[in-house]
Amino acid sequence: MTRTERIRSLLVKTFSPKNLEVINNSHEHAGHQGSPGTGESHYTIVIKAQVFDGLSQVQSHQAIYQALDSEFKSGLHALSIKVL
Repeated sequence: MTRTERIRSLLVKTFSPKNLEVINNSHEHAGHQGSPGTGESHYTIVIKAQVFDGLSQVQSHQAIYQALDSEFKSGLHALSIKVL
């Protein structure tokens, strides 16, 4: 399973989103300091889920970071998040 698939699976399991895009942007950061060079280190998440209704942007992002903790521990380097 690729990191993209794992991220998608974790977010679906945790938030049951109505809309979810998981975009691998790693190619834009090739050679970037801190990047592990795996091709699976930089991602953009676009997500819409009822659980985020009424939460601040900070609270929503914290929930997503918590859900993806295992991915950060295994080499996810950067994440851009857009909550719809």
